[in-house]
Amino acid sequence: MHSNIDTLFSHMWDDYVTITPSAHKIHKLLLGEESGDEIVNDHVAFRTFKLDKTRLDKLAAHFLALGYEEKGQYDFEAKKLDAKHFEHPDDTQPKVFISELRVDELSEQAQEIIHKLVGQMNPEVVEEDNFLYSGRHWDITKADYDTLLNESEYAAWLAAWGFRANHFTVSVNHLTQTHSLTDVNTLLKEAGFVLNTSGGEIKGGPDVHLAQSSTMADRADVAFGEETLAIPSCFYEFAQRYEMPNGKLYQGFVAASADKIFESTNAK
Repeated sequence: MHSNIDTLFSHMWDDYVTITPSAHKIHKLLLGEESGDEIVNDHVAFRTFKLDKTRLDKLAAHFLALGYEEKGQYDFEAKKLDAKHFEHPDDTQPKVFISELRVDELSEQAQEIIHKLVGQMNPEVVEEDNFLYSGRHWDITKADYDTLLNESEYAAWLAAWGFRANHFTVSVNHLTQTHSLTDVNTLLKEAGFVLNTSGGEIKGGPDVHLAQSSTMADRADVAFGEETLAIPSCFYEFAQRYEMPNGKLYQGFVAASADKIFESTNAK
């Protein structure tokens, strides 16, 4: 396990940008070319399978060891996911959102494929320092990927990419050039980025104390046996948080909005 939060996040970021090159371009767009400003990361998200070797708690352990605390639980019924979010007592640290796929609710065929994949994985890798940016621990055929894709975009993405940040998130509240998610979206669209429009370009709003938008995922090459194919990789999210009646910024997540954000990696 990493003993330093910054080291862990920088490794996760390096892994993320290798398959999400648009993230660099978006930084330049939001900060301006010459700016010495930093983008503040609101949260990072992970996906996993709800199986003994890979359950959510195994990923969360890496963050709990760094002082993070569990703060919220979520159920995405249609997508068959459970999720939790974690916060660090130092609120300048990014939040963490981890979801897991309830494998036992999928078809028998999909369950067999997922068990076969995870069966190839050494159970000890989940405790390694680099686990959260270690990628895939199994071989997968294009046929198995397609079978999963027909049933669960989430399962197919995870089967292809393994363990790594599914997205990072720009804190719109901390931007210097603009503090409005609408303005951010306009900048992105003018620069040619495609936004996730499921549930509207902006999900949520002041009424739920959180507004979110995201790009559609980049595409990157993945090896399926002998062939290599470009499939959706990761995306960039943008979050604007609003004050609650107590004057503090809302720190949680909104299930109805997150449900649509998951669709940023859709291949279809």
